[in-house]
Amino acid sequence: MAVTLNHTIVPAADHRTAARFFASVMGLPELPPAGRHGHFLPVRVNETLTLDFMTAPDVPGHHLAFDVDPETFNGILARLRAAHIPYGNAPTTPDNGRTDHPLCARGLFFSDDSHNLYEVMSEAMSPE
Repeated sequence: MAVTLNHTIVPAADHRTAARFFASVMGLPELPPAGRHGHFLPVRVNETLTLDFMTAPDVPGHHLAFDVDPETFNGILARLRAAHIPYGNAPTTPDNGRTDHPLCARGLFFSDDSHNLYEVMSEAMSPE
């Protein structure tokens, strides 16, 4: 059997807020609360992976990177712009409004209130 990541915990100051923010930007479904006491709020990323958001004290922030196709990238970019959420082309400038990523044709970074940094990369160019 190949190794497949099933889920990862994403710490957040408020797991509900963080999960809804991420799901809305990425265009992904939130799932019902999970865990023994419902303390995880999962977001389905693909057929095999969920991000399980969990409220935690002193959140350090994670860096999570995603490869997407051009159409998905355009949708994410449109949702970021519509919601006036800052984004940028590098982890050090996640608010410069650029998508000229140094490692791919188009890419961007955005962050949430818990200092989680999300990276979205698309290899192919597509009109915005």
